[in-house]
Amino acid sequence: MKKLPAFLDMYSQLIAIPTISSIEKKFDQSNRTLIELLATWLQNVGFKTEILAVENSQHKYNLLATYGEGQGGLLLAGHTDTVPFDEGRWTFDPFKLTEKDGKFYGLGTADMKGFFAFVLDAIAQIDLTKLTKPLRILATADEETTMLGARTFIQHTHIRPDCAIIGEPTSLRPVRAHKGHIGKGLQIIGKSGHSSDPAKGINAIELMHQATGYLMQMRNELKEKYYHADFAIPYPTMNFGSIHGGDAVNRICACCELQFDIRPLPNMQLADLENMLRDKLAPMFEQYGDRLTLRNLHEATPGYECEHTAQVVQVVEKLLGEKCEVVNYCTEAPFIQQLCPTLVLGPGSIEQAHQPDEFLSSEFIQPSRELLTKLIYNFC
Repeated sequence: MKKLPAFLDMYSQLIAIPTISSIEKKFDQSNRTLIELLATWLQNVGFKTEILAVENSQHKYNLLATYGEGQGGLLLAGHTDTVPFDEGRWTFDPFKLTEKDGKFYGLGTADMKGFFAFVLDAIAQIDLTKLTKPLRILATADEETTMLGARTFIQHTHIRPDCAIIGEPTSLRPVRAHKGHIGKGLQIIGKSGHSSDPAKGINAIELMHQATGYLMQMRNELKEKYYHADFAIPYPTMNFGSIHGGDAVNRICACCELQFDIRPLPNMQLADLENMLRDKLAPMFEQYGDRLTLRNLHEATPGYECEHTAQVVQVVEKLLGEKCEVVNYCTEAPFIQQLCPTLVLGPGSIEQAHQPDEFLSSEFIQPSRELLTKLIYNFC
Protein backbone atom coordinates (compact mmCIF):
# COMPACT_ATOMS: atom_id res chain seq x y z
CA MET A 1 0.00 0.00 0.00
CA LYS A 2 1.13 3.50 -0.79
CA LYS A 3 1.47 6.27 1.76
CA LEU A 4 -0.84 9.25 1.70
CA PRO A 5 0.56 12.72 1.06
CA ALA A 6 1.14 14.92 4.11
CA PHE A 7 -1.94 16.56 5.60
CA LEU A 8 -1.22 20.05 4.26
CA ASP A 9 -0.41 18.66 0.81
CA MET A 10 -3.81 16.96 0.65
CA TYR A 11 -5.52 20.05 2.02
CA SER A 12 -3.81 22.23 -0.62
CA GLN A 13 -4.72 19.93 -3.50
CA LEU A 14 -8.39 19.81 -2.47
CA ILE A 15 -8.64 23.60 -2.26
CA ALA A 16 -6.89 24.02 -5.63
CA ILE A 17 -9.64 22.13 -7.51
CA PRO A 18 -12.64 24.40 -8.26
CA THR A 19 -15.93 22.64 -7.41
CA ILE A 20 -18.43 25.50 -7.35
CA SER A 21 -22.08 24.52 -7.53
CA SER A 22 -24.62 27.09 -8.61
CA ILE A 23 -28.16 27.15 -9.94
CA GLU A 24 -26.78 29.42 -12.67
CA LYS A 25 -25.22 27.09 -15.24
CA LYS A 26 -22.48 29.54 -16.21
CA PHE A 27 -21.03 29.31 -12.68
CA ASP A 28 -21.72 25.61 -12.09
CA GLN A 29 -18.71 23.24 -12.21
CA SER A 30 -18.24 19.48 -12.23
CA ASN A 31 -16.64 17.87 -9.16
CA ARG A 32 -15.28 14.90 -11.09
CA THR A 33 -11.59 15.82 -10.74
CA LEU A 34 -11.82 16.13 -6.97
CA ILE A 35 -13.82 12.90 -6.66
CA GLU A 36 -11.20 11.03 -8.67
CA LEU A 37 -8.39 12.44 -6.51
CA LEU A 38 -10.13 11.34 -3.31
CA ALA A 39 -10.77 7.91 -4.83
CA THR A 40 -7.08 7.51 -5.74
CA TRP A 41 -5.90 8.43 -2.24
CA LEU A 42 -8.38 6.05 -0.61
CA GLN A 43 -7.54 3.22 -3.02
CA ASN A 44 -3.88 3.67 -2.14
CA VAL A 45 -4.61 2.80 1.51
CA GLY A 46 -6.83 -0.19 0.76
CA PHE A 47 -10.36 1.21 0.35
CA LYS A 48 -12.75 -0.09 -2.27
CA THR A 49 -14.18 2.89 -4.14
CA GLU A 50 -17.29 3.53 -6.19
CA ILE A 51 -17.65 6.69 -8.27
CA LEU A 52 -21.37 7.22 -8.73
CA ALA A 53 -22.82 9.54 -11.36
CA VAL A 54 -25.56 11.77 -9.91
CA GLU A 55 -28.69 11.47 -12.03
CA ASN A 56 -30.13 14.64 -13.58
CA SER A 57 -27.08 16.70 -12.62
CA GLN A 58 -24.52 18.76 -14.56
CA HIS A 59 -21.67 16.20 -14.60
CA LYS A 60 -21.67 15.68 -10.82
CA TYR A 61 -20.51 12.60 -8.93
CA ASN A 62 -20.64 11.00 -5.51
CA LEU A 63 -17.90 8.80 -4.08
CA LEU A 64 -18.40 5.91 -1.66
CA ALA A 65 -15.20 4.39 -0.29
CA THR A 66 -15.29 1.34 2.00
CA TYR A 67 -12.71 -0.46 4.11
CA GLY A 68 -14.02 -3.75 5.49
CA GLU A 69 -17.06 -5.89 4.80
CA GLY A 70 -20.67 -6.15 5.94
CA GLN A 71 -23.06 -3.74 7.58
CA GLY A 72 -22.62 -1.51 10.62
CA GLY A 73 -19.55 0.54 11.34
CA LEU A 74 -19.07 4.27 10.74
CA LEU A 75 -19.88 6.55 7.81
CA LEU A 76 -17.91 9.81 7.53
CA ALA A 77 -19.70 12.10 5.08
CA GLY A 78 -19.27 15.50 3.50
CA HIS A 79 -19.94 17.50 0.37
CA THR A 80 -17.32 18.31 -2.25
CA ASP A 81 -18.87 21.49 -3.64
CA THR A 82 -18.50 25.09 -2.57
CA VAL A 83 -20.56 28.22 -3.10
CA PRO A 84 -19.36 30.78 -5.68
CA PHE A 85 -16.89 33.35 -4.38
CA ASP A 86 -17.15 37.12 -4.40
CA GLU A 87 -14.53 38.17 -6.94
CA GLY A 88 -12.72 41.28 -5.82
CA ARG A 89 -13.63 40.82 -2.14
CA TRP A 90 -11.02 38.15 -1.39
CA THR A 91 -7.63 39.19 -0.05
CA PHE A 92 -6.27 35.71 -0.80
CA ASP A 93 -6.47 33.41 -3.82
CA PRO A 94 -9.63 31.32 -3.20
CA PHE A 95 -7.99 28.30 -4.86
CA LYS A 96 -4.67 28.38 -3.04
CA LEU A 97 -4.37 27.23 0.57
CA THR A 98 -2.67 30.14 2.32
CA GLU A 99 -1.52 30.04 5.94
CA LYS A 100 -1.26 33.32 7.83
CA ASP A 101 -1.32 34.03 11.56
CA GLY A 102 -2.58 30.56 12.40
CA LYS A 103 -5.39 30.60 9.85
CA PHE A 104 -5.70 28.59 6.64
CA TYR A 105 -7.46 30.61 3.94
CA GLY A 106 -9.18 29.29 0.82
CA LEU A 107 -12.60 28.50 -0.66
CA GLY A 108 -13.82 25.31 1.03
CA THR A 109 -11.25 25.29 3.83
CA ALA A 110 -14.07 25.20 6.38
CA ASP A 111 -17.17 24.52 4.27
CA MET A 112 -16.13 21.85 3.66
CA LYS A 113 -13.65 20.27 1.27
CA GLY A 114 -11.03 20.53 3.99
CA PHE A 115 -12.87 17.91 6.05
CA PHE A 116 -11.68 15.19 3.67
CA ALA A 117 -8.06 16.10 4.38
CA PHE A 118 -8.80 15.68 8.10
CA VAL A 119 -10.42 12.28 7.48
CA LEU A 120 -7.50 11.05 5.38
CA ASP A 121 -5.04 12.38 7.95
CA ALA A 122 -6.80 10.38 10.68
CA ILE A 123 -6.84 7.26 8.51
CA ALA A 124 -3.08 7.60 8.04
CA GLN A 125 -2.63 7.27 11.83
CA ILE A 126 -4.64 4.04 12.09
CA ASP A 127 -3.80 0.38 11.45
CA LEU A 128 -6.84 -0.34 9.29
CA THR A 129 -6.26 -4.11 9.47
CA LYS A 130 -7.39 -4.01 13.11
CA LEU A 131 -10.85 -2.71 12.26
CA THR A 132 -13.66 -5.19 12.89
CA LYS A 133 -16.48 -3.18 11.27
CA PRO A 134 -16.49 -1.27 7.99
CA LEU A 135 -15.34 2.31 7.72
CA ARG A 136 -17.01 4.24 4.92
CA ILE A 137 -16.29 7.65 3.41
CA LEU A 138 -19.02 9.41 1.44
CA ALA A 139 -18.30 12.48 -0.69
CA THR A 140 -21.37 14.10 -2.25
CA ALA A 141 -22.24 16.70 -4.88
CA ASP A 142 -24.40 19.83 -4.95
CA GLU A 143 -25.12 20.25 -1.25
CA GLU A 144 -24.90 24.01 -1.68
CA THR A 145 -27.76 24.06 -4.20
CA THR A 146 -30.15 21.10 -4.53
CA MET A 147 -28.59 18.50 -2.20
CA LEU A 148 -29.05 16.23 -5.21
CA GLY A 149 -25.97 14.16 -4.37
CA ALA A 150 -27.28 13.06 -0.98
CA ARG A 151 -30.86 12.71 -2.23
CA THR A 152 -29.69 10.42 -5.05
CA PHE A 153 -27.34 8.41 -2.88
CA ILE A 154 -29.92 7.36 -0.30
CA GLN A 155 -32.32 6.25 -3.04
CA HIS A 156 -29.89 3.66 -4.39
CA THR A 157 -27.53 2.60 -1.62
CA HIS A 158 -27.85 -0.57 0.42
CA ILE A 159 -25.36 0.33 3.16
CA ARG A 160 -26.60 0.49 6.75
CA PRO A 161 -23.88 1.90 9.02
CA ASP A 162 -24.33 1.99 12.77
CA CYS A 163 -23.98 5.76 12.62
CA ALA A 164 -22.75 8.68 10.53
CA ILE A 165 -20.84 11.90 11.09
CA ILE A 166 -21.24 14.78 8.62
CA GLY A 167 -18.18 16.99 8.92
CA GLU A 168 -19.75 20.42 8.42
CA PRO A 169 -17.96 23.24 10.27
CA THR A 170 -19.51 23.15 13.76
CA SER A 171 -16.37 24.25 15.68
CA LEU A 172 -16.17 20.60 16.81
CA ARG A 173 -19.43 21.02 18.74
CA PRO A 174 -21.86 18.18 18.02
CA VAL A 175 -25.19 19.01 16.37
CA ARG A 176 -28.11 16.58 16.55
CA ALA A 177 -30.99 18.61 15.07
CA HIS A 178 -31.76 21.44 12.69
CA LYS A 179 -34.73 22.95 10.89
CA GLY A 180 -35.54 22.26 7.26
CA HIS A 181 -36.00 24.66 4.38
CA ILE A 182 -38.79 25.21 1.85
CA GLY A 183 -38.42 27.88 -0.84
CA LYS A 184 -41.55 29.01 -2.70
CA GLY A 185 -42.42 31.44 -5.48
CA LEU A 186 -45.94 32.82 -5.82
CA GLN A 187 -46.59 34.52 -9.16
CA ILE A 188 -49.75 36.45 -9.97
CA ILE A 189 -50.63 37.51 -13.52
CA GLY A 190 -53.02 40.48 -13.72
CA LYS A 191 -54.15 42.54 -16.67
CA SER A 192 -52.35 45.71 -17.66
CA GLY A 193 -53.98 48.97 -18.60
CA HIS A 194 -53.79 52.73 -18.21
CA SER A 195 -53.61 53.85 -14.59
CA SER A 196 -56.25 56.52 -15.22
CA ASP A 197 -58.93 53.80 -15.40
CA PRO A 198 -58.02 51.09 -12.83
CA ALA A 199 -61.31 49.20 -13.32
CA LYS A 200 -60.29 48.16 -16.83
CA GLY A 201 -57.34 46.16 -15.57
CA ILE A 202 -56.46 43.63 -12.85
CA ASN A 203 -53.68 44.88 -10.61
CA ALA A 204 -51.34 42.02 -9.69
CA ILE A 205 -49.90 44.00 -6.78
CA GLU A 206 -53.35 44.34 -5.24
CA LEU A 207 -53.94 40.59 -5.62
CA MET A 208 -50.54 39.91 -4.06
CA HIS A 209 -51.56 42.12 -1.14
CA GLN A 210 -54.53 39.80 -0.58
CA ALA A 211 -52.39 36.68 -0.93
CA THR A 212 -49.80 38.02 1.51
CA GLY A 213 -52.55 38.46 4.09
CA TYR A 214 -53.42 34.75 3.84
CA LEU A 215 -49.73 33.82 4.11
CA MET A 216 -49.36 35.97 7.22
CA GLN A 217 -52.30 34.08 8.74
CA MET A 218 -50.43 30.85 8.09
CA ARG A 219 -47.25 32.30 9.56
CA ASN A 220 -49.11 33.12 12.78
CA GLU A 221 -50.67 29.64 12.92
CA LEU A 222 -47.26 28.01 12.53
CA LYS A 223 -46.02 30.03 15.50
CA GLU A 224 -49.05 29.14 17.62
CA LYS A 225 -49.42 25.43 16.79
CA TYR A 226 -45.84 24.10 16.66
CA TYR A 227 -43.11 24.21 19.28
CA HIS A 228 -39.68 22.68 19.87
CA ALA A 229 -38.07 23.86 23.10
CA ASP A 230 -34.49 23.07 22.04
CA PHE A 231 -34.44 25.78 19.38
CA ALA A 232 -33.70 29.42 20.17
CA ILE A 233 -36.58 30.22 17.81
CA PRO A 234 -38.83 27.34 18.87
CA TYR A 235 -41.40 27.47 16.06
CA PRO A 236 -41.41 27.19 12.25
CA THR A 237 -40.70 30.51 10.58
CA MET A 238 -41.91 32.06 7.33
CA ASN A 239 -40.01 34.90 5.69
CA PHE A 240 -40.98 37.04 2.70
CA GLY A 241 -37.61 37.32 1.01
CA SER A 242 -38.20 39.19 -2.23
CA ILE A 243 -41.03 40.74 -4.23
CA HIS A 244 -41.07 42.15 -7.76
CA GLY A 245 -43.96 43.66 -9.67
CA GLY A 246 -44.88 46.32 -12.19
CA ASP A 247 -42.87 48.33 -14.66
CA ALA A 248 -44.25 51.89 -14.66
CA VAL A 249 -46.04 54.22 -12.26
CA ASN A 250 -48.77 54.96 -14.81
CA ARG A 251 -49.57 51.35 -15.77
CA ILE A 252 -51.76 48.81 -13.98
CA CYS A 253 -49.37 46.13 -12.74
CA ALA A 254 -49.69 42.98 -14.88
CA CYS A 255 -47.33 40.67 -13.00
CA CYS A 256 -46.06 40.32 -9.43
CA GLU A 257 -43.97 37.59 -7.82
CA LEU A 258 -43.27 36.97 -4.13
CA GLN A 259 -40.53 34.58 -3.03
CA PHE A 260 -40.68 33.29 0.52
CA ASP A 261 -39.31 30.51 2.67
CA ILE A 262 -40.56 28.28 5.49
CA ARG A 263 -38.23 26.60 7.97
CA PRO A 264 -40.01 23.55 9.39
CA LEU A 265 -39.16 21.94 12.71
CA PRO A 266 -37.87 18.36 12.83
CA ASN A 267 -40.60 15.73 12.40
CA MET A 268 -42.92 18.12 10.56
CA GLN A 269 -44.14 16.51 7.34
CA LEU A 270 -43.41 18.52 4.21
CA ALA A 271 -46.66 17.28 2.63
CA ASP A 272 -48.65 18.64 5.57
CA LEU A 273 -47.07 22.07 5.14
CA GLU A 274 -47.79 22.00 1.42
CA ASN A 275 -51.43 21.18 2.12
CA MET A 276 -51.64 23.93 4.74
CA LEU A 277 -50.22 26.43 2.26
CA ARG A 278 -52.68 25.40 -0.47
CA ASP A 279 -55.60 25.59 1.97
CA LYS A 280 -54.64 29.11 3.05
CA LEU A 281 -54.40 30.31 -0.55
CA ALA A 282 -57.54 28.42 -1.64
CA PRO A 283 -59.75 31.57 -1.70
CA MET A 284 -57.28 33.20 -4.10
CA PHE A 285 -57.18 30.18 -6.41
CA GLU A 286 -60.98 29.90 -6.31
CA GLN A 287 -61.45 33.54 -7.25
CA TYR A 288 -58.59 34.07 -9.71
CA GLY A 289 -57.82 30.55 -10.95
CA ASP A 290 -54.82 30.21 -13.22
CA ARG A 291 -53.76 33.80 -12.64
CA LEU A 292 -51.89 32.34 -9.63
CA THR A 293 -48.93 29.99 -9.85
CA LEU A 294 -47.24 28.53 -6.75
CA ARG A 295 -43.91 26.84 -7.47
CA ASN A 296 -40.96 25.34 -5.64
CA LEU A 297 -37.77 27.38 -5.91
CA HIS A 298 -35.90 24.15 -5.10
CA GLU A 299 -36.74 20.73 -3.71
CA ALA A 300 -37.60 21.07 -0.04
CA THR A 301 -35.31 19.86 2.75
CA PRO A 302 -37.06 18.44 5.82
CA GLY A 303 -36.02 19.14 9.38
CA TYR A 304 -33.69 16.67 11.07
CA GLU A 305 -33.29 15.29 14.56
CA CYS A 306 -31.18 12.47 15.97
CA GLU A 307 -32.68 11.15 19.19
CA HIS A 308 -30.63 11.80 22.30
CA THR A 309 -30.78 8.09 23.12
CA ALA A 310 -28.84 7.14 19.96
CA GLN A 311 -25.49 5.46 20.57
CA VAL A 312 -23.61 8.00 18.46
CA VAL A 313 -24.97 10.85 20.60
CA GLN A 314 -23.93 9.13 23.81
CA VAL A 315 -20.44 8.29 22.52
CA VAL A 316 -19.73 11.73 21.06
CA GLU A 317 -20.99 13.59 24.12
CA LYS A 318 -18.74 11.44 26.30
CA LEU A 319 -15.71 11.97 24.03
CA LEU A 320 -16.19 15.74 23.88
CA GLY A 321 -17.56 16.28 27.38
CA GLU A 322 -20.42 18.44 26.10
CA LYS A 323 -24.05 18.08 25.06
CA CYS A 324 -25.23 18.10 21.47
CA GLU A 325 -26.72 21.32 20.11
CA VAL A 326 -29.47 22.25 17.68
CA VAL A 327 -28.93 24.81 14.89
CA ASN A 328 -30.95 26.70 12.28
CA TYR A 329 -28.85 26.13 9.16
CA CYS A 330 -29.46 23.12 6.88
CA THR A 331 -27.20 20.17 6.06
CA GLU A 332 -27.49 16.77 4.36
CA ALA A 333 -28.35 15.20 7.72
CA PRO A 334 -32.09 14.66 6.99
CA PHE A 335 -31.07 12.38 4.11
CA ILE A 336 -28.15 10.53 5.72
CA GLN A 337 -30.32 10.07 8.82
CA GLN A 338 -32.55 7.82 6.68
CA LEU A 339 -29.65 5.35 6.63
CA CYS A 340 -28.58 5.51 10.28
CA PRO A 341 -28.39 7.81 13.35
CA THR A 342 -26.46 10.89 12.23
CA LEU A 343 -24.64 13.79 13.87
CA VAL A 344 -23.20 16.94 12.30
CA LEU A 345 -19.70 17.54 13.66
CA GLY A 346 -16.61 18.98 12.08
CA PRO A 347 -13.67 21.43 12.22
CA GLY A 348 -13.96 25.10 11.40
CA SER A 349 -16.61 27.66 12.20
CA ILE A 350 -19.94 28.02 10.41
CA GLU A 351 -19.36 31.79 10.70
CA GLN A 352 -16.73 31.39 7.97
CA ALA A 353 -19.06 29.60 5.56
CA HIS A 354 -19.95 31.54 2.39
CA GLN A 355 -17.72 34.47 3.37
CA PRO A 356 -14.87 36.22 1.52
CA ASP A 357 -11.49 35.10 2.90
CA GLU A 358 -13.00 31.92 4.31
CA PHE A 359 -10.56 30.28 6.71
CA LEU A 360 -10.07 27.47 9.18
CA SER A 361 -8.11 28.13 12.34
CA SER A 362 -5.08 25.90 12.96
CA GLU A 363 -6.37 25.26 16.48
CA PHE A 364 -8.78 22.71 15.00
CA ILE A 365 -6.10 20.50 13.42
CA GLN A 366 -4.91 18.38 16.35
CA PRO A 367 -8.31 18.07 18.10
CA SER A 368 -9.92 16.99 14.80
CA ARG A 369 -7.25 14.36 14.21
CA GLU A 370 -7.73 12.99 17.72
CA LEU A 371 -11.53 13.04 17.58
CA LEU A 372 -11.77 11.31 14.19
CA THR A 373 -9.29 8.66 15.31
CA LYS A 374 -11.33 7.98 18.46
CA LEU A 375 -14.58 7.80 16.49
CA ILE A 376 -13.13 5.27 14.06
CA TYR A 377 -11.84 3.12 16.94
CA ASN A 378 -15.16 3.36 18.80
CA PHE A 379 -17.41 2.39 15.92
CA CYS A 380 -15.17 0.19 13.75
